[in-house]
Amino acid sequence: MATLCCSCNDFLTIYPENSISSDEFLSSEKDLELYANGFLNAYLPNQNFVFSDQYTDYIATVGSTAFLIADAWRPEQQGGWGWGELRNINWFLNNLHRAKDNVSPEIYNHYEGVGRFWRAYFYYDKVRTFGDVPWYDRVLEPDDEAQLYKPRDSREYVMDKVLEDLNFAAEYCSTNAVMTASSNRITRWVALAFKARICLFEGTYRKYHTELNLTSSAEKFLREAVSACEIVMRDGPYRLVTGGDVKKQYRSLFISANLNTTEVILGRTYKEGVSMHELTWMSFTAAGSSRWSLIKQFVNQYLMLDGSRFTDQTGYETMSYTNEFTNRDNRLAQTVIAPDYVRKLGGVDNRPYAPRFNVTLTGYQLIKWGLDDDKYDSQYISYNSLPILRYAEVLLSYAEAKAELGEMDETVWNQTIRLLRERAGVNGAVPATHDPYLATYYLNQTTDKWILEIRRERAIELCYEWVRYDDLMRWKMGKLIEMPWYGIYIGAKDTPYDLNSDGITDLTISDSGSGGSDRIVIGDAYQLTEGNRGYLVYGAPINRMWTDRKYLHPIPTGAIQINPALGQNPGWE
Repeated sequence: MATLCCSCNDFLTIYPENSISSDEFLSSEKDLELYANGFLNAYLPNQNFVFSDQYTDYIATVGSTAFLIADAWRPEQQGGWGWGELRNINWFLNNLHRAKDNVSPEIYNHYEGVGRFWRAYFYYDKVRTFGDVPWYDRVLEPDDEAQLYKPRDSREYVMDKVLEDLNFAAEYCSTNAVMTASSNRITRWVALAFKARICLFEGTYRKYHTELNLTSSAEKFLREAVSACEIVMRDGPYRLVTGGDVKKQYRSLFISANLNTTEVILGRTYKEGVSMHELTWMSFTAAGSSRWSLIKQFVNQYLMLDGSRFTDQTGYETMSYTNEFTNRDNRLAQTVIAPDYVRKLGGVDNRPYAPRFNVTLTGYQLIKWGLDDDKYDSQYISYNSLPILRYAEVLLSYAEAKAELGEMDETVWNQTIRLLRERAGVNGAVPATHDPYLATYYLNQTTDKWILEIRRERAIELCYEWVRYDDLMRWKMGKLIEMPWYGIYIGAKDTPYDLNSDGITDLTISDSGSGGSDRIVIGDAYQLTEGNRGYLVYGAPINRMWTDRKYLHPIPTGAIQINPALGQNPGWE
Protein backbone atom coordinates (compact mmCIF):
# COMPACT_ATOMS: atom_id res chain seq x y z
CA MET A 1 0.00 0.00 0.00
CA ALA A 2 2.80 2.40 0.86
CA THR A 3 4.46 1.72 -2.49
CA LEU A 4 1.21 2.22 -4.36
CA CYS A 5 0.45 5.49 -2.56
CA CYS A 6 3.92 6.89 -3.11
CA SER A 7 3.86 5.88 -6.76
CA CYS A 8 0.47 7.44 -7.22
CA ASN A 9 1.73 10.80 -6.04
CA ASP A 10 3.76 10.80 -9.24
CA PHE A 11 0.70 9.94 -11.31
CA LEU A 12 -1.33 12.70 -9.70
CA THR A 13 1.49 15.07 -10.55
CA ILE A 14 1.96 13.84 -14.12
CA TYR A 15 -1.64 13.21 -15.12
CA PRO A 16 -3.64 14.74 -16.69
CA GLU A 17 -0.60 16.45 -18.21
CA ASN A 18 0.51 15.16 -21.61
CA SER A 19 3.08 12.37 -21.44
CA ILE A 20 4.15 9.42 -23.51
CA SER A 21 2.09 6.90 -21.58
CA SER A 22 -0.98 8.96 -20.73
CA ASP A 23 -3.08 7.56 -23.59
CA GLU A 24 -2.59 4.01 -22.34
CA PHE A 25 -2.92 4.63 -18.62
CA LEU A 26 -6.21 3.66 -16.90
CA SER A 27 -6.74 0.71 -19.22
CA SER A 28 -6.51 -2.00 -16.51
CA GLU A 29 -7.82 -2.74 -13.05
CA LYS A 30 -4.33 -2.23 -11.63
CA ASP A 31 -4.23 1.26 -13.16
CA LEU A 32 -7.60 2.11 -11.61
CA GLU A 33 -6.47 0.89 -8.21
CA LEU A 34 -3.22 2.80 -8.46
CA TYR A 35 -4.89 6.09 -9.27
CA ALA A 36 -7.64 5.59 -6.66
CA ASN A 37 -5.04 4.86 -3.98
CA GLY A 38 -3.45 8.16 -4.91
CA PHE A 39 -6.68 9.94 -3.98
CA LEU A 40 -6.47 8.37 -0.53
CA ASN A 41 -2.87 9.42 -0.11
CA ALA A 42 -3.51 12.96 -1.30
CA TYR A 43 -6.96 13.78 0.07
CA LEU A 44 -7.66 11.62 3.13
CA PRO A 45 -7.31 13.91 6.18
CA ASN A 46 -4.20 13.53 8.33
CA GLN A 47 -3.67 14.71 11.91
CA ASN A 48 -4.64 18.23 10.87
CA PHE A 49 -8.31 17.28 10.79
CA VAL A 50 -8.18 17.17 14.60
CA PHE A 51 -7.10 20.81 14.73
CA SER A 52 -10.28 22.29 13.25
CA ASP A 53 -12.19 22.02 16.51
CA GLN A 54 -9.81 24.44 18.22
CA TYR A 55 -11.63 27.24 16.40
CA THR A 56 -15.01 26.44 17.92
CA ASP A 57 -16.98 27.26 21.04
CA TYR A 58 -15.90 24.57 23.48
CA ILE A 59 -12.11 24.72 23.11
CA ALA A 60 -9.74 27.27 24.60
CA THR A 61 -6.44 27.67 22.76
CA VAL A 62 -3.55 30.12 22.77
CA GLY A 63 -4.00 30.96 19.12
CA SER A 64 -6.80 31.50 16.68
CA THR A 65 -7.24 31.68 12.97
CA ALA A 66 -7.06 35.31 11.87
CA PHE A 67 -10.47 34.84 10.26
CA LEU A 68 -12.03 34.90 13.75
CA ILE A 69 -9.99 37.73 15.26
CA ALA A 70 -11.97 40.97 15.50
CA ASP A 71 -13.51 41.82 12.13
CA ALA A 72 -10.32 42.46 10.22
CA TRP A 73 -10.32 39.60 7.68
CA ARG A 74 -10.31 40.76 4.08
CA PRO A 75 -10.83 39.03 0.71
CA GLU A 76 -7.19 39.59 -0.26
CA GLN A 77 -6.18 37.32 2.66
CA GLN A 78 -8.48 34.48 1.63
CA GLY A 79 -7.12 31.29 0.12
CA GLY A 80 -8.69 27.93 -0.66
CA TRP A 81 -9.76 28.67 -4.24
CA GLY A 82 -7.57 25.97 -5.78
CA TRP A 83 -8.99 23.57 -8.39
CA GLY A 84 -6.07 21.23 -9.02
CA GLU A 85 -7.63 18.45 -6.96
CA LEU A 86 -10.81 18.64 -9.01
CA ARG A 87 -8.81 18.45 -12.24
CA ASN A 88 -7.19 15.20 -11.05
CA ILE A 89 -10.57 13.76 -10.11
CA ASN A 90 -12.28 14.78 -13.34
CA TRP A 91 -9.37 13.47 -15.41
CA PHE A 92 -9.85 10.09 -13.76
CA LEU A 93 -13.61 10.11 -14.40
CA ASN A 94 -13.28 11.45 -17.95
CA ASN A 95 -10.78 8.73 -18.89
CA LEU A 96 -12.25 5.82 -16.97
CA HIS A 97 -13.80 4.49 -20.19
CA ARG A 98 -10.38 3.25 -21.28
CA ALA A 99 -10.76 0.31 -18.88
CA LYS A 100 -14.41 -0.50 -19.63
CA ASP A 101 -13.69 -3.48 -21.90
CA ASN A 102 -10.94 -4.82 -19.65
CA VAL A 103 -12.66 -5.03 -16.26
CA SER A 104 -15.96 -6.36 -14.94
CA PRO A 105 -18.95 -4.00 -14.66
CA GLU A 106 -18.70 -4.27 -10.87
CA ILE A 107 -15.07 -3.14 -10.84
CA TYR A 108 -15.74 -0.38 -13.34
CA ASN A 109 -18.72 0.99 -11.38
CA HIS A 110 -16.80 0.77 -8.11
CA TYR A 111 -14.00 2.98 -9.39
CA GLU A 112 -16.42 5.41 -10.98
CA GLY A 113 -18.08 5.56 -7.56
CA VAL A 114 -14.71 6.25 -5.91
CA GLY A 115 -14.03 9.10 -8.31
CA ARG A 116 -17.47 10.56 -7.79
CA PHE A 117 -17.09 10.22 -4.00
CA TRP A 118 -13.95 12.36 -4.11
CA ARG A 119 -15.64 14.92 -6.37
CA ALA A 120 -18.50 15.19 -3.87
CA TYR A 121 -15.93 15.47 -1.07
CA PHE A 122 -14.15 18.29 -2.95
CA TYR A 123 -17.33 20.24 -3.67
CA TYR A 124 -18.71 19.83 -0.16
CA ASP A 125 -15.61 21.57 1.13
CA LYS A 126 -15.98 24.35 -1.44
CA VAL A 127 -19.71 24.93 -0.76
CA ARG A 128 -19.38 24.98 3.02
CA THR A 129 -16.55 27.52 2.62
CA PHE A 130 -17.80 29.77 -0.19
CA GLY A 131 -21.46 28.92 -0.87
CA ASP A 132 -22.00 29.31 -4.62
CA VAL A 133 -19.10 27.93 -6.69
CA PRO A 134 -18.64 26.98 -10.35
CA TRP A 135 -19.48 23.34 -11.10
CA TYR A 136 -17.13 21.43 -13.41
CA ASP A 137 -17.50 17.76 -14.26
CA ARG A 138 -14.86 17.58 -16.97
CA VAL A 139 -11.26 18.61 -17.45
CA LEU A 140 -11.06 22.10 -18.89
CA GLU A 141 -8.68 23.08 -21.63
CA PRO A 142 -6.86 26.43 -21.59
CA ASP A 143 -8.93 27.76 -24.51
CA ASP A 144 -12.32 26.91 -22.95
CA GLU A 145 -12.95 30.50 -21.95
CA ALA A 146 -16.73 30.12 -21.60
CA GLN A 147 -16.22 27.66 -18.74
CA LEU A 148 -13.07 29.16 -17.26
CA TYR A 149 -14.65 32.60 -16.92
CA LYS A 150 -18.25 31.69 -16.17
CA PRO A 151 -20.14 32.94 -13.07
CA ARG A 152 -20.55 30.76 -10.03
CA ASP A 153 -23.29 28.14 -10.10
CA SER A 154 -25.92 28.32 -7.38
CA ARG A 155 -25.62 26.40 -4.14
CA GLU A 156 -28.80 24.51 -5.06
CA TYR A 157 -27.39 23.36 -8.39
CA VAL A 158 -23.99 22.34 -7.00
CA MET A 159 -25.39 20.45 -4.02
CA ASP A 160 -27.84 18.59 -6.25
CA LYS A 161 -24.82 17.50 -8.31
CA VAL A 162 -22.99 16.51 -5.14
CA LEU A 163 -26.00 14.42 -4.13
CA GLU A 164 -26.01 12.72 -7.56
CA ASP A 165 -22.35 11.78 -7.11
CA LEU A 166 -22.93 10.51 -3.58
CA ASN A 167 -25.93 8.46 -4.63
CA PHE A 168 -23.89 6.80 -7.36
CA ALA A 169 -21.04 6.06 -4.95
CA ALA A 170 -23.46 4.79 -2.31
CA GLU A 171 -24.97 2.36 -4.82
CA TYR A 172 -21.94 1.11 -6.71
CA CYS A 173 -18.88 1.31 -4.46
CA SER A 174 -17.80 -2.12 -3.31
CA THR A 175 -18.75 -3.91 -0.10
CA ASN A 176 -16.22 -6.66 -0.77
CA ALA A 177 -14.42 -7.74 2.40
CA VAL A 178 -11.07 -6.97 0.79
CA MET A 179 -12.15 -3.35 0.46
CA THR A 180 -13.88 -2.97 3.83
CA ALA A 181 -11.59 -4.97 6.14
CA SER A 182 -9.05 -2.22 6.78
CA SER A 183 -11.47 0.75 7.09
CA ASN A 184 -9.05 2.90 5.09
CA ARG A 185 -10.47 2.58 1.57
CA ILE A 186 -13.54 4.08 -0.07
CA THR A 187 -16.44 1.62 0.07
CA ARG A 188 -20.21 1.77 -0.15
CA TRP A 189 -20.35 2.17 3.63
CA VAL A 190 -17.96 5.13 3.56
CA ALA A 191 -20.02 6.74 0.81
CA LEU A 192 -23.25 6.25 2.77
CA ALA A 193 -21.79 7.57 6.04
CA PHE A 194 -20.32 10.59 4.31
CA LYS A 195 -23.55 11.16 2.42
CA ALA A 196 -25.35 11.26 5.78
CA ARG A 197 -22.88 13.85 7.06
CA ILE A 198 -23.20 16.06 3.98
CA CYS A 199 -26.99 15.80 3.72
CA LEU A 200 -27.44 16.54 7.43
CA PHE A 201 -25.20 19.58 7.01
CA GLU A 202 -27.05 20.87 3.97
CA GLY A 203 -30.55 20.14 5.30
CA THR A 204 -30.00 21.89 8.62
CA TYR A 205 -28.01 24.72 6.99
CA ARG A 206 -30.99 25.47 4.77
CA LYS A 207 -33.41 25.18 7.68
CA TYR A 208 -31.60 27.58 10.01
CA HIS A 209 -30.17 29.98 7.42
CA THR A 210 -33.50 31.41 6.37
CA GLU A 211 -31.74 34.27 4.58
CA LEU A 212 -30.90 31.82 1.77
CA ASN A 213 -34.61 31.29 1.01
CA LEU A 214 -33.95 27.53 0.72
CA THR A 215 -35.96 26.25 3.69
CA SER A 216 -38.45 24.51 1.39
CA SER A 217 -35.68 22.18 0.14
CA ALA A 218 -34.22 21.38 3.56
CA GLU A 219 -36.46 18.35 3.98
CA LYS A 220 -35.10 16.70 0.83
CA PHE A 221 -31.58 16.60 2.25
CA LEU A 222 -32.71 15.55 5.72
CA ARG A 223 -34.61 12.61 4.24
CA GLU A 224 -31.57 11.64 2.19
CA ALA A 225 -29.55 11.66 5.43
CA VAL A 226 -32.14 9.43 7.10
CA SER A 227 -32.11 7.01 4.17
CA ALA A 228 -28.31 6.73 4.12
CA CYS A 229 -28.16 6.08 7.86
CA GLU A 230 -30.90 3.47 7.72
CA ILE A 231 -28.99 1.46 5.12
CA VAL A 232 -25.80 1.48 7.21
CA MET A 233 -27.71 0.64 10.39
CA ARG A 234 -29.68 -2.16 8.73
CA ASP A 235 -27.19 -3.70 6.30
CA GLY A 236 -23.72 -2.50 7.31
CA PRO A 237 -21.12 -4.55 9.20
CA TYR A 238 -20.56 -1.90 11.89
CA ARG A 239 -21.67 -1.50 15.48
CA LEU A 240 -20.58 0.38 18.59
CA VAL A 241 -17.64 -1.09 20.47
CA THR A 242 -19.18 -2.27 23.76
CA GLY A 243 -18.73 -4.93 26.41
CA GLY A 244 -15.44 -3.65 27.75
CA ASP A 245 -14.46 -1.38 30.62
CA VAL A 246 -16.74 1.65 30.33
CA LYS A 247 -13.93 3.76 31.77
CA LYS A 248 -11.61 2.89 28.86
CA GLN A 249 -13.41 1.57 25.79
CA TYR A 250 -14.48 4.94 24.32
CA ARG A 251 -10.95 6.38 24.37
CA SER A 252 -9.47 3.12 23.12
CA LEU A 253 -10.86 4.04 19.70
CA PHE A 254 -8.48 7.01 19.55
CA ILE A 255 -5.27 5.72 21.10
CA SER A 256 -5.05 2.24 19.58
CA ALA A 257 -2.33 1.40 17.08
CA ASN A 258 -4.88 -0.21 14.76
CA LEU A 259 -8.25 1.09 13.67
CA ASN A 260 -11.06 -0.70 15.47
CA THR A 261 -12.93 -1.81 12.36
CA THR A 262 -15.94 -2.86 14.42
CA GLU A 263 -16.89 0.82 14.71
CA VAL A 264 -14.54 2.80 12.48
CA ILE A 265 -15.88 3.10 8.94
CA LEU A 266 -12.97 5.19 7.61
CA GLY A 267 -9.71 6.18 9.21
CA ARG A 268 -6.02 6.81 8.65
CA THR A 269 -3.58 4.16 9.82
CA TYR A 270 -0.14 4.96 11.23
CA LYS A 271 2.73 2.60 11.99
CA GLU A 272 5.60 2.91 14.44
CA GLY A 273 8.83 3.86 12.71
CA VAL A 274 7.13 4.28 9.33
CA SER A 275 4.30 6.80 9.50
CA MET A 276 3.72 8.80 12.65
CA HIS A 277 2.14 12.02 13.95
CA GLU A 278 2.55 14.46 16.85
CA LEU A 279 -0.80 14.49 18.67
CA THR A 280 0.69 13.24 21.96
CA TRP A 281 3.32 15.97 21.80
CA MET A 282 0.59 18.53 21.19
CA SER A 283 -1.56 17.19 24.05
CA PHE A 284 1.05 16.93 26.78
CA THR A 285 3.89 19.39 26.21
CA ALA A 286 4.24 23.12 26.53
CA ALA A 287 6.54 23.24 23.51
CA GLY A 288 4.15 21.58 21.11
CA SER A 289 0.79 22.48 22.50
CA SER A 290 -1.75 24.96 21.31
CA ARG A 291 -2.88 24.34 24.91
CA TRP A 292 -6.15 22.71 23.87
CA SER A 293 -8.57 22.74 26.80
CA LEU A 294 -12.28 22.22 27.17
CA ILE A 295 -14.19 25.08 28.76
CA LYS A 296 -16.35 24.90 31.87
CA GLN A 297 -19.59 25.79 30.04
CA PHE A 298 -19.19 22.67 27.91
CA VAL A 299 -17.92 20.37 30.67
CA ASN A 300 -21.13 21.21 32.55
CA GLN A 301 -23.07 19.42 29.79
CA TYR A 302 -21.73 15.94 30.62
CA LEU A 303 -24.48 14.06 32.47
CA MET A 304 -24.36 12.18 35.73
CA LEU A 305 -24.18 8.38 35.48
CA ASP A 306 -27.81 8.08 36.54
CA GLY A 307 -28.79 10.21 33.54
CA SER A 308 -29.58 13.34 35.53
CA ARG A 309 -28.11 16.71 34.65
CA PHE A 310 -24.95 17.93 36.33
CA THR A 311 -26.41 21.43 36.18
CA ASP A 312 -29.32 20.26 38.37
CA GLN A 313 -26.90 19.31 41.15
CA THR A 314 -26.89 21.62 44.16
CA GLY A 315 -23.81 23.82 44.14
CA TYR A 316 -22.60 22.73 40.69
CA GLU A 317 -21.51 26.31 39.94
CA THR A 318 -18.83 26.28 42.65
CA MET A 319 -17.94 22.58 42.65
CA SER A 320 -14.20 21.92 42.76
CA TYR A 321 -12.28 20.12 40.05
CA THR A 322 -11.67 17.16 42.35
CA ASN A 323 -15.39 16.66 42.91
CA GLU A 324 -16.97 17.45 39.55
CA PHE A 325 -15.80 14.19 37.91
CA THR A 326 -17.56 12.02 40.48
CA ASN A 327 -20.32 9.87 38.98
CA ARG A 328 -20.11 11.66 35.62
CA ASP A 329 -20.43 10.32 32.08
CA ASN A 330 -17.28 8.22 31.65
CA ARG A 331 -16.41 9.97 28.40
CA LEU A 332 -15.46 13.10 30.36
CA ALA A 333 -12.48 11.38 32.03
CA GLN A 334 -11.57 9.83 28.66
CA THR A 335 -11.50 13.22 26.96
CA VAL A 336 -9.68 15.38 29.54
CA ILE A 337 -7.43 14.68 32.52
CA ALA A 338 -9.48 13.66 35.57
CA PRO A 339 -8.30 13.45 39.20
CA ASP A 340 -7.62 9.70 38.85
CA TYR A 341 -5.69 9.93 35.57
CA VAL A 342 -2.33 8.13 35.45
CA ARG A 343 0.45 7.94 32.84
CA LYS A 344 3.60 5.97 32.33
CA LEU A 345 6.41 8.38 33.25
CA GLY A 346 10.08 7.61 32.73
CA GLY A 347 9.22 3.98 32.13
CA VAL A 348 7.26 3.63 35.38
CA ASP A 349 3.60 2.62 35.04
CA ASN A 350 0.58 4.32 36.58
CA ARG A 351 2.12 7.51 37.90
CA PRO A 352 -0.40 10.14 39.12
CA TYR A 353 -0.68 12.94 36.60
CA ALA A 354 -2.49 16.23 37.15
CA PRO A 355 -3.22 18.97 34.60
CA ARG A 356 -0.12 21.01 33.71
CA PHE A 357 -0.91 24.71 33.61
CA ASN A 358 1.83 25.47 31.13
CA VAL A 359 -0.16 23.19 28.81
CA THR A 360 -3.81 23.60 29.75
CA LEU A 361 -5.51 26.98 29.87
CA THR A 362 -8.61 25.98 31.83
CA GLY A 363 -7.64 22.89 33.84
CA TYR A 364 -9.54 20.62 31.47
CA GLN A 365 -6.51 19.32 29.57
CA LEU A 366 -7.40 17.39 26.43
CA ILE A 367 -6.06 13.80 26.30
CA LYS A 368 -8.43 12.13 23.83
CA TRP A 369 -5.80 11.65 21.09
CA GLY A 370 -2.69 11.49 23.31
CA LEU A 371 -0.88 8.33 24.40
CA ASP A 372 -0.46 7.52 28.09
CA ASP A 373 3.31 7.27 28.05
CA ASP A 374 5.69 10.22 28.14
CA LYS A 375 8.11 8.52 25.75
CA TYR A 376 5.76 9.77 23.00
CA ASP A 377 5.97 13.38 24.17
CA SER A 378 8.04 14.37 21.13
CA GLN A 379 7.18 15.36 17.60
CA TYR A 380 6.14 12.73 15.08
CA ILE A 381 6.63 9.59 17.12
CA SER A 382 2.97 8.79 17.97
CA TYR A 383 1.43 6.06 15.85
CA ASN A 384 -2.11 5.66 17.15
CA SER A 385 -4.44 5.48 14.17
CA LEU A 386 -7.04 8.18 13.61
CA PRO A 387 -10.75 7.42 13.08
CA ILE A 388 -12.36 9.81 10.58
CA LEU A 389 -15.87 8.36 10.18
CA ARG A 390 -17.40 6.24 12.94
CA TYR A 391 -20.63 4.30 13.30
CA ALA A 392 -21.38 6.51 16.30
CA GLU A 393 -21.69 9.48 13.94
CA VAL A 394 -24.15 7.55 11.77
CA LEU A 395 -26.37 7.02 14.82
CA LEU A 396 -26.14 10.69 15.73
CA SER A 397 -26.88 11.82 12.17
CA TYR A 398 -29.92 9.56 12.04
CA ALA A 399 -31.26 10.86 15.35
CA GLU A 400 -30.71 14.51 14.43
CA ALA A 401 -32.23 14.23 10.97
CA LYS A 402 -35.31 12.54 12.44
CA ALA A 403 -35.57 15.20 15.14
CA GLU A 404 -35.26 18.04 12.63
CA LEU A 405 -38.01 16.40 10.57
CA GLY A 406 -40.21 16.23 13.68
CA GLU A 407 -40.11 12.44 13.66
CA MET A 408 -38.00 11.73 16.74
CA ASP A 409 -39.56 9.40 19.31
CA GLU A 410 -38.52 6.89 21.96
CA THR A 411 -38.00 4.14 19.37
CA VAL A 412 -35.46 6.22 17.45
CA TRP A 413 -33.92 7.37 20.74
CA ASN A 414 -33.39 3.78 21.84
CA GLN A 415 -31.75 2.93 18.51
CA THR A 416 -29.30 5.81 18.76
CA ILE A 417 -28.76 8.10 21.76
CA ARG A 418 -29.52 5.46 24.35
CA LEU A 419 -26.89 3.13 22.89
CA LEU A 420 -24.22 5.84 23.00
CA ARG A 421 -24.99 6.84 26.58
CA GLU A 422 -25.12 3.31 27.87
CA ARG A 423 -21.80 2.54 26.18
CA ALA A 424 -20.41 5.29 28.43
CA GLY A 425 -22.11 3.89 31.55
CA VAL A 426 -24.87 6.52 31.58
CA ASN A 427 -28.54 5.74 32.13
CA GLY A 428 -30.00 6.13 28.66
CA ALA A 429 -33.65 6.81 29.51
CA VAL A 430 -35.43 9.59 27.64
CA PRO A 431 -35.42 12.84 29.67
CA ALA A 432 -38.84 14.06 30.71
CA THR A 433 -38.29 17.72 29.82
CA HIS A 434 -35.92 19.95 27.89
CA ASP A 435 -32.75 21.15 29.64
CA PRO A 436 -32.92 24.90 30.34
CA TYR A 437 -29.12 25.04 30.67
CA LEU A 438 -28.71 23.67 27.15
CA ALA A 439 -31.42 25.93 25.78
CA THR A 440 -29.59 28.95 27.19
CA TYR A 441 -26.26 27.68 25.90
CA TYR A 442 -27.73 27.50 22.39
CA LEU A 443 -29.05 31.05 22.68
CA ASN A 444 -32.66 29.93 23.12
CA GLN A 445 -32.85 28.93 19.47
CA THR A 446 -35.01 25.95 20.46
CA THR A 447 -36.59 24.28 23.49
CA ASP A 448 -37.18 21.00 21.65
CA LYS A 449 -35.85 18.41 24.10
CA TRP A 450 -34.92 15.97 21.33
CA ILE A 451 -32.82 18.48 19.40
CA LEU A 452 -31.12 19.79 22.53
CA GLU A 453 -30.25 16.30 23.82
CA ILE A 454 -28.93 15.23 20.42
CA ARG A 455 -26.73 18.34 20.32
CA ARG A 456 -25.46 17.45 23.80
CA GLU A 457 -24.71 13.91 22.72
CA ARG A 458 -23.12 14.89 19.43
CA ALA A 459 -20.80 17.42 21.07
CA ILE A 460 -19.68 14.93 23.72
CA GLU A 461 -19.34 11.82 21.56
CA LEU A 462 -17.62 13.58 18.64
CA CYS A 463 -15.58 16.05 20.69
CA TYR A 464 -12.48 17.07 18.75
CA GLU A 465 -13.35 14.94 15.71
CA TRP A 466 -13.56 17.55 12.94
CA VAL A 467 -17.30 18.23 13.03
CA ARG A 468 -17.93 20.93 15.63
CA TYR A 469 -17.13 23.97 13.48
CA ASP A 470 -19.45 22.72 10.74
CA ASP A 471 -22.13 22.03 13.36
CA LEU A 472 -22.00 25.63 14.55
CA MET A 473 -22.15 26.89 10.99
CA ARG A 474 -25.16 24.81 9.99
CA TRP A 475 -27.09 25.58 13.18
CA LYS A 476 -26.32 29.29 12.70
CA MET A 477 -24.55 29.34 16.06
CA GLY A 478 -21.46 31.31 15.09
CA LYS A 479 -21.96 33.67 18.04
CA LEU A 480 -20.95 30.84 20.38
CA ILE A 481 -17.39 31.30 19.15
CA GLU A 482 -17.31 34.57 21.14
CA MET A 483 -18.02 32.71 24.39
CA PRO A 484 -15.54 33.46 27.21
CA TRP A 485 -13.26 30.58 28.12
CA TYR A 486 -14.10 29.61 31.70
CA GLY A 487 -11.97 27.06 33.48
CA ILE A 488 -12.10 25.23 36.81
CA TYR A 489 -13.52 26.92 39.88
CA ILE A 490 -10.99 28.54 42.22
CA GLY A 491 -12.12 29.22 45.79
CA ALA A 492 -9.32 31.60 46.76
CA LYS A 493 -6.03 33.07 45.60
CA ASP A 494 -2.70 32.03 47.11
CA THR A 495 -4.16 28.69 48.15
CA PRO A 496 -2.37 25.48 47.13
CA TYR A 497 -4.61 23.06 45.22
CA ASP A 498 -3.85 19.35 45.07
CA LEU A 499 -5.95 18.31 42.08
CA ASN A 500 -5.41 14.55 42.25
CA SER A 501 -4.92 13.92 45.99
CA ASP A 502 -1.31 12.74 45.70
CA GLY A 503 -0.02 15.22 48.29
CA ILE A 504 1.63 17.50 45.72
CA THR A 505 0.51 21.04 44.96
CA ASP A 506 -0.70 21.21 41.37
CA LEU A 507 -1.94 24.79 41.21
CA THR A 508 -1.70 28.12 42.94
CA ILE A 509 -3.31 31.34 41.69
CA SER A 510 -1.50 34.56 42.61
CA ASP A 511 -1.29 38.23 41.67
CA SER A 512 2.49 38.20 41.38
CA GLY A 513 5.43 35.98 40.64
CA SER A 514 6.13 33.78 37.64
CA GLY A 515 3.74 31.37 35.99
CA GLY A 516 4.56 27.73 35.37
CA SER A 517 3.13 24.23 35.24
CA ASP A 518 1.68 24.64 38.75
CA ARG A 519 1.25 28.40 39.04
CA ILE A 520 -0.90 31.02 37.27
CA VAL A 521 -0.40 34.75 37.69
CA ILE A 522 -3.45 36.96 37.33
CA GLY A 523 -2.99 39.65 34.70
CA ASP A 524 -3.83 40.42 31.12
CA ALA A 525 -4.15 36.77 30.05
CA TYR A 526 -5.85 35.34 33.16
CA GLN A 527 -8.61 36.58 35.43
CA LEU A 528 -11.00 35.15 38.01
CA THR A 529 -14.67 35.87 37.36
CA GLU A 530 -15.26 37.26 40.87
CA GLY A 531 -11.96 39.01 41.44
CA ASN A 532 -10.49 36.98 44.29
CA ARG A 533 -12.29 33.76 43.41
CA GLY A 534 -14.46 32.24 40.69
CA TYR A 535 -13.85 30.55 37.38
CA LEU A 536 -10.41 30.82 35.89
CA VAL A 537 -10.76 32.83 32.68
CA TYR A 538 -8.26 32.91 29.83
CA GLY A 539 -8.36 34.68 26.55
CA ALA A 540 -9.24 38.36 26.76
CA PRO A 541 -6.38 39.33 24.39
CA ILE A 542 -7.52 36.91 21.67
CA ASN A 543 -10.61 38.97 20.87
CA ARG A 544 -12.61 36.51 18.81
CA MET A 545 -15.50 38.23 17.09
CA TRP A 546 -18.36 36.85 15.05
CA THR A 547 -20.34 38.62 12.35
CA ASP A 548 -22.88 36.86 10.19
CA ARG A 549 -20.95 37.44 6.99
CA LYS A 550 -18.44 34.91 8.34
CA TYR A 551 -20.83 32.02 7.70
CA LEU A 552 -19.30 32.17 4.22
CA HIS A 553 -15.71 33.09 3.46
CA PRO A 554 -15.04 35.79 0.88
CA ILE A 555 -14.11 34.91 -2.69
CA PRO A 556 -10.37 35.66 -2.89
CA THR A 557 -9.52 39.00 -4.46
CA GLY A 558 -7.11 37.36 -6.89
CA ALA A 559 -9.82 35.03 -8.20
CA ILE A 560 -12.21 37.94 -8.85
CA GLN A 561 -9.46 39.90 -10.59
CA ILE A 562 -9.01 36.99 -12.99
CA ASN A 563 -12.74 36.35 -13.36
CA PRO A 564 -14.97 39.30 -12.33
CA ALA A 565 -18.07 37.20 -13.14
CA LEU A 566 -17.54 35.27 -9.90
CA GLY A 567 -18.84 38.18 -7.83
CA GLN A 568 -18.40 38.47 -4.07
CA ASN A 569 -20.26 36.95 -1.13
CA PRO A 570 -22.67 39.16 0.87
CA GLY A 571 -20.95 41.45 3.33
CA TRP A 572 -17.51 41.01 1.74
CA GLU A 573 -17.95 43.41 -1.17
